[in-house]
Amino acid sequence: MARGWESKSVEAQQAEATNKSVTVRPRLSAAAAARLREQETLLLSRKRVLQQLEASRNPRLRELLQDELGHLDRKLSQFEK
Repeated sequence: MARGWESKSVEAQQAEATNKSVTVRPRLSAAAAARLREQETLLLSRKRVLQQLEASRNPRLRELLQDELGHLDRKLSQFEK
């Protein structure tokens, strides 16, 4: 008997998790989707550059990474408008 209740509970939990994970997003136009992908790509690149900057001890590499960070920040600022 306990086994049947347990499986029902698991089944209910799985159904609930499935329902929660489905998020309805508004449909984006092709241009809006491309813009969103570009912004996400820039954010990931910025994160990668920051990680490399934290790990780098070479002054020349740090200077290049700082320049890249500035470039990415300028490109990201276009999305705030």
